Amino acid sequence: PKRTFTDASGRHAHVTVVAGTLADAKAPTPPPRSWASRANADIAIWSIVLDGGARWTLPAGPAGVNRMLYVFKGGAVKVAGRSASPKLGLRLRPDVAIELENGEGPTELLLLQGRPIGEPVAQHGPFVMNTRAEIEQAFADYQRTRFGGWPWKGSDPVHARELGRFAKHADGRLETPRVG
Repeated sequence: PKRTFTDASGRHAHVTVVAGTLADAKAPTPPPRSWASRANADIAIWSIVLDGGARWTLPAGPAGVNRMLYVFKGGAVKVAGRSASPKLGLRLRPDVAIELENGEGPTELLLLQGRPIGEPVAQHGPFVMNTRAEIEQAFADYQRTRFGGWPWKGSDPVHARELGRFAKHADGRLETPRVG
């Protein structure tokens, strides 16, 4: 779900709720056995696009969660009055509303939030497990099976450039991003 918020100057903050909730926008239900399916995990993933000059207040979240805000495209944005440039990640205090004030052009941000899982974490490349031995097993599994097999003839499927960006779902449905 997507929500648009309009500030006092008529500028917009467009928020896509990938996980969690924002106001009345609730993301699709996560897989039942995932950490995200637990109500007390307080998972939130929001893609935020601020119009040039837009102001929006990021609502406070629950105490005790980890909350990161990444500025990944566009110009500088003020976060709680402090300037943040693109390619910067900010660890936010979760239980405080944070005002975002954009510069001149559009800026894209990503909010990631969740309660710590309370387990050891080992990470290497795209793999995240609890121990180094589990990481090594994940690499071996991937090298042996490509996680259940790769459906294409080569390891580098290429689609025609004119198709543009798209996602093909397991049910065969084709999804393309909306422009604008």
